[in-house]
Amino acid sequence: MKILLVLFVSLSLFADIKQDMLELYKNENYKEVCKIGFDNFIKNKKDEKFVSLYAFGCLKSDYIDRLAIPVALLKYSKEARANSAYFSVILMQKKLLYHALIDKYDLASLNLPTTDYVLSKVFDLYVELGVHKAKPYYIFKDKKDKKITYKLYLLKETKLDKMVIEEFYDTIPTRRHIYW
Repeated sequence: MKILLVLFVSLSLFADIKQDMLELYKNENYKEVCKIGFDNFIKNKKDEKFVSLYAFGCLKSDYIDRLAIPVALLKYSKEARANSAYFSVILMQKKLLYHALIDKYDLASLNLPTTDYVLSKVFDLYVELGVHKAKPYYIFKDKKDKKITYKLYLLKETKLDKMVIEEFYDTIPTRRHIYW
């Protein structure tokens, strides 16, 4: 009897975790979605809806490197494969843009898929610069909304430099994304 009670409580908690994550996501508490998903990932890694929700939470809270495992796991349904492709494009763009800024790698000849995510927008704008001399920072205007601009630069740190994208509406800072 105790085993059935423990099993029932475990199943209830499992259902509650995904529901809690969904509510947090709807309330734009993406960092908490990513944290809860990370803490409960092992026991839910076969649930593609859980993995997708976790990955979107991590994406929206700028924990992009946490997308690598979901990219590999999301493969059994059409929706999961689409999410996997979306996450992999953003992860690749982050790695390439960082490589270009740190190592002066030329991205001019690349023609890659893109997304509507801010990192993708900045990546595309950077690639459009073509071959150029490195600058301490780059300012880009959004293609769809001319009131939105992005500032891309490296934040020098002792162990590892960080790539920063600041978003502005007119001249007002609205969001800051920091990646390594």
